[in-house]
Amino acid sequence: MNNFPIMSIREDFEKREKGFISPFGCVSAESRGRRRSEDLCPIRTVFQVDRDRIVYSNAFRRLKYKTQVFLSPLGDEYRTRLTHTLEVSEIARNIARAMRLNEDLAEAIALGHDLGHTPFGHGGETVLKEIFSPDFSHKEQSLRVVDVLENNGRGLNLTYEVRDGILKHSKGYGKIMPDDPAEEACTTEGNIVRIADIMAYLNHDLDDAVRSGVVTSHQIPDSCIKVLGRTHSERANTMIKDLVFSTCVRDGKLCLEMSDRVYSSMTVLREFLYEKVYRSPRVHKEFEKAKKILSELYGFFLENEKMLQKSLENMQMAGCYHNRLPIERIVCDFIASMTDRDALNLYKKIFFPSPQF
Repeated sequence: MNNFPIMSIREDFEKREKGFISPFGCVSAESRGRRRSEDLCPIRTVFQVDRDRIVYSNAFRRLKYKTQVFLSPLGDEYRTRLTHTLEVSEIARNIARAMRLNEDLAEAIALGHDLGHTPFGHGGETVLKEIFSPDFSHKEQSLRVVDVLENNGRGLNLTYEVRDGILKHSKGYGKIMPDDPAEEACTTEGNIVRIADIMAYLNHDLDDAVRSGVVTSHQIPDSCIKVLGRTHSERANTMIKDLVFSTCVRDGKLCLEMSDRVYSSMTVLREFLYEKVYRSPRVHKEFEKAKKILSELYGFFLENEKMLQKSLENMQMAGCYHNRLPIERIVCDFIASMTDRDALNLYKKIFFPSPQF
């Protein structure tokens, strides 16, 4: 190592990338750059820097106490938004490695894709659509986190490719593989994260639903078990291998594809989860409670700017608002940034009576 000047470490790695990464991958040295120019790291590539910035961010740490499906789960084995993120990252890296793409880019996008997710999962996202704006989405909020809300208003200054992948990762209940080019990320790695996100939640949400008793293993469609496998590991391996071996080059473009058999089974499994888990009376009842909590907190902070300012300072977000923004935008940022337990504790403090004697 001492035989190399320190400035050559990153450059040497970038040369190795160009010799190894497929023509369909994004090499670090050809990134479109950052919103604000800065000196290059002498050791890490730009995507490695992005990955580290995300992992060390406040928003990333908060994912530990944000709902995946089951609100504030008491069991230690249930997934949270953080463990979901880590599973997406692992799947994306494995796929990128197999296809000789940029693993660091895929990992950075995966680690950042849910930074703007609300407390209480999609229930929290729904309530902010209702009370703040119908255009609110966690994918755009995730981009706002890395561009504006982190570092007390300075943001993380990530590369264009990572920011684009974060914005394009979500598909809602749309097709697993998008038909509209406008929905696709600008890099193959970004499109892989989109698919890895689905693979991850199809597997671990089913796992948690069975563990919780919301569904039983006997209710899982037979076709899904037959094609995808019975265990989490079997299903994940089936999905990943099918994508890797079905993907092909067509008209000079790498087309991410899956076999009809596996794709159809994934679609059936997703429909099963929506019907029997996400929209189940038990889960829906808890989401209704969460929506009430966030709605009332939102209304309270609109009327109590001093307490809002103090809360923003506690979350290291006060510096984000040097320029006056509508109070609704600021409260939305604050609500979206909270963890489940932040929201529950704050709601109790504000709305529950305190013993006087």
